[in-house]
Amino acid sequence: SGGQAHVLLEHTPRLMSPTAYKALTYAIAVNEANAKMFRVVACPTAGSCGVMPGTMCAVAEELKLDDEAMLRGFFMGAGIGNVITNQACVAGAVGGCQAEVGSAAAMAAGAVVAMLEGTTKQAINAVALCLKNVLGLVCDPVGGLVEVPCVKRNGIYAVHALSAAEMAMAGLISQIPVDEVIEAMDRIGRALPSTLRETSEGGLATTETGRRIAKQLAEM
Repeated sequence: SGGQAHVLLEHTPRLMSPTAYKALTYAIAVNEANAKMFRVVACPTAGSCGVMPGTMCAVAEELKLDDEAMLRGFFMGAGIGNVITNQACVAGAVGGCQAEVGSAAAMAAGAVVAMLEGTTKQAINAVALCLKNVLGLVCDPVGGLVEVPCVKRNGIYAVHALSAAEMAMAGLISQIPVDEVIEAMDRIGRALPSTLRETSEGGLATTETGRRIAKQLAEM
């Protein structure tokens, strides 16, 4: 893995806002760093480490927010991660990627609301809106490495987090309370077959191309 964030930096976006495009690019850049064995902060995991910093940095840059705003975001994101960890799980091996990148996106969504000085209720709604739209996402890393589809998935879900935060800031409310959404995520994750929980025995990992890539990696 590598160079994909650079490709995005060199590209002129035609469809996305500057904030969303930066979040996409930055999240992929951070996760590429993880794939290269650079030092990263697991938030909540190394495989999903790009979502929260990518989203927060993009918002801070585009809206010219100060360090105080970033601190609010960090505390909110950390608090959300703590709640999810205590009520469910954040590991793809236990709950699928919904628990991993989904939790990261939920943390990022709440963090952005806090950065923009939204209310606690808005932040909680952002978490619920974010998580309920990632339920069922499986963990199927090709070749057992946290690269395909993980790196690009970090970018996709950074934009997902912004969507949830925007909806919450606009006043949209999740009809299912956040605690129940987290509970549902946990139940769904534990119901997934082991082949779809980071074992590389299902999903994209077992496609023809996925198997070919795994074979090439094993022969290196």
